[in-house]
Amino acid sequence: MKSWRWVSMMGLLFLWSLAVQSRAAEPEVVVLAGFHETRDWLAAENWWGEVNRETQLSAPNVLITGIPQRWRETSSTLPVSEKKEVFYRFLLPLILHANDMVLSGRAAVVDARERFQSQGALTAAELAEVKRFAPILRIRTREQMAEFSESDPDLPAVLDELLFKLDVIPAGLALGQAAYESGYGTSRFASEGNALFGQWTFGGEGLKPEQQRQSLGDHRIAAFDWPFDSVRAYFLNLMSHPAYAAFRDLRAARRAAGESLRSLDLADGLTAYSERGQEYVDTLKGIIRVNNLARADDAVLRDEPRRFILGAEDPEDAERIRNEIEKLRRSGELAEIVQRMNLD
Repeated sequence: MKSWRWVSMMGLLFLWSLAVQSRAAEPEVVVLAGFHETRDWLAAENWWGEVNRETQLSAPNVLITGIPQRWRETSSTLPVSEKKEVFYRFLLPLILHANDMVLSGRAAVVDARERFQSQGALTAAELAEVKRFAPILRIRTREQMAEFSESDPDLPAVLDELLFKLDVIPAGLALGQAAYESGYGTSRFASEGNALFGQWTFGGEGLKPEQQRQSLGDHRIAAFDWPFDSVRAYFLNLMSHPAYAAFRDLRAARRAAGESLRSLDLADGLTAYSERGQEYVDTLKGIIRVNNLARADDAVLRDEPRRFILGAEDPEDAERIRNEIEKLRRSGELAEIVQRMNLD
């Protein structure tokens, strides 16, 4: 578990924007002043609930940079359907981006395995990717991979296990779990630590539950610098933690059979996600069905420049934030932060 450090929301926003400059030289930053302006922006984006829900869902290429603490209060005044809509719409692009990253890494491993099978060798770049992914996915330790080479007899097995673990998580499943675990972003852990999936951590880091059971040790809820960190950690958790072997087995079996990876099917592999076991899975599947979240399994990001969403309290606060953004842009400090964060 990484050491979570709090950084300014402005820094978080531009950390990511600079990390994706290859896709957009000057990504747009949308500063929204309050919920009414947010609602108007959603409506203008045609992202408030499509009329024809049988068509493929396409999400705007936007990333939120934090869950405002005021969302807990604001959401309590909204109709339940509207609260859900806002939560799902802002979270889906983060999940789709995570899956894009997974598919990119998976494609690289597929190429590496095919090259090794046909030529008995890997390129330096392919070997570097294998050495990078193996520790992240708990296949080998960093120490074991330090001296790893293409002549290692375990290479075919490592490549196979990488493809087994490095695979997508259906977007509808991730949306359902985030809603379940965070109360649609209204939990204390979501508002104080951008924590969307209730992931535990030990060692004194993270947010302490109000009622911490002594028998379980000093467990806490992992806190994150911004929402995408939480999404990424959730993906890594399902792809690598021993507790979710059943999920990965089910996913691999469906892929091997040429079947689609669907939320309602793969939810059956998550009995270990909660102490509630099958009851948890049944509730999760109910959330997916009632809210038609399986439709998100086929969703795609729109082919458009990425934008970043930053919330402000009011128009005056929004103007202050825009001025801070410009200062950070000119200072050059943000590029250094991006290098340290290694967000690729």
